[in-house]
Amino acid sequence: MKQLRDRSWGLVIGGRTAPSASGRTYETWDPATGELIASVPIATSEDVDHAVSSARPALKAWGRASSRHRSDILRLMAACLLEHEHELAAIDAIDAGHPLTAMHADVRLAADTLHQYADWGQSLTGQTLPLDVDFLTYTVREPIGIVARIVPYNHPLMFAATRIALPLLAGNAVILKAPDQAPLSSLRLGELFSGLLPPGILSVLSGPGDITGDAIVAHPDIRRIGFIGSVPTGLAIQRRAAGSTVKTVTLELGGKNPMLVFPDADAEQAAHGAVEGMNFRMTAGQSCGSTSRLLVHVSLHDEVVERVRDLVESIRVDLPLTPGTQMGALVSKQHLDRIRSLVDGAVAQGAVVVTGGGAPTDQHLADGHFYLPTVLTGVTAAMRIAQEEVFGPVLVVMPWDNEDQMFADANSVPFGLTASVWTTDMATAHRAIRELDTGYVWVNTAARHFAGLPFGGTKDSGVGREECLEELLSYTNIKAVCISTPRADHNSKTPEH
Repeated sequence: MKQLRDRSWGLVIGGRTAPSASGRTYETWDPATGELIASVPIATSEDVDHAVSSARPALKAWGRASSRHRSDILRLMAACLLEHEHELAAIDAIDAGHPLTAMHADVRLAADTLHQYADWGQSLTGQTLPLDVDFLTYTVREPIGIVARIVPYNHPLMFAATRIALPLLAGNAVILKAPDQAPLSSLRLGELFSGLLPPGILSVLSGPGDITGDAIVAHPDIRRIGFIGSVPTGLAIQRRAAGSTVKTVTLELGGKNPMLVFPDADAEQAAHGAVEGMNFRMTAGQSCGSTSRLLVHVSLHDEVVERVRDLVESIRVDLPLTPGTQMGALVSKQHLDRIRSLVDGAVAQGAVVVTGGGAPTDQHLADGHFYLPTVLTGVTAAMRIAQEEVFGPVLVVMPWDNEDQMFADANSVPFGLTASVWTTDMATAHRAIRELDTGYVWVNTAARHFAGLPFGGTKDSGVGREECLEELLSYTNIKAVCISTPRADHNSKTPEH
């Protein structure tokens, strides 16, 4: 904490660290203790202009470098992450409030993902299209130019490192907007990577969304934006981008994800899956993919709820840097107050708190933004707690006995990100997969991600897919080429031999 507080934090532009042009800063606070961590620069439109102008001199050479060269750079970035694993994990544990062990796992996951992405460099290919014998027709893929990535606070380092990787691999310059609630690991990442990338190819900016994010989205030379975050912010980005220039915008937004437990499922395994699917231990449930609605067949409801309660109550909630901590703090008091209000409102509507439902009583946690992992029963599909994304450690349980109605309830929310299905019958599993209006479905597991398997949602959960080849290709423009290759005149005389 002393090291974070005593050092100066700057924007990373043109391979250098500097204060914002305006000199304005804001403060970031430790969610677990309420202590001030650091003052962080607020990037304005002038800083965004600087980042764009810094990228231009290096763009052509970077875009024309071989994909193998850019893949090699990604591997160097992965090695850099592992070299600084302890520092980066500690920064996120302090700045975001997550357990140190989970943040170590995030750093290692980011490094492994960069290695996997580096293998995809040779996939930046076009097609040869045999459309007419008199023409050679083919396509090539070219970088878009300057693109932006805006990442959230729930996995600050992991999202920062992995979401800049594919745009860089495609040959673009990237402007990374750090999460304003937990910006420090992104800024440190920019410092570390500056020695690996050509100056200007990566800029890292910090600041509130309505200032820094707005300036990035509105800049006419930033033609591609990738955002992970809330639905209201996603809508604001779409509106702001449309009022600037023609841009490509992809959005990975929220979720109110169902987990369906059929009567033939193993109750113990389903209970473990429900707890793992909530991401209590990684991010205190602050995850868009969390399976926060547990729809259990009536024949298994009581047994599953009892097992879930026992597992949830065994989760150790404590300070992020304390050895053995399994769940840390929520990111801010504002977010804590919202979650408390949603749970209290559900109880007023008839929901029953099985476990949790408030802050821990430990005195040493009193100054932090802690909320116990919570399980509610007596919830109906129409309740606000069953419709809105809580983005916190709250699991609601709903019994069902009519499959058609259960599918209707599962799809009744405005989101469509993930779902989890628990059954021992593959015909049932495939029927559920077909019925669910989501972009990602787990069967007899939850919360697992694999690089190469597209992640994204339907409805208000977003536009586009990430963690896959489609994401890489989305950071390129396709150029079509048509070359006339006329045949020789067939009526000409053939020389005699």
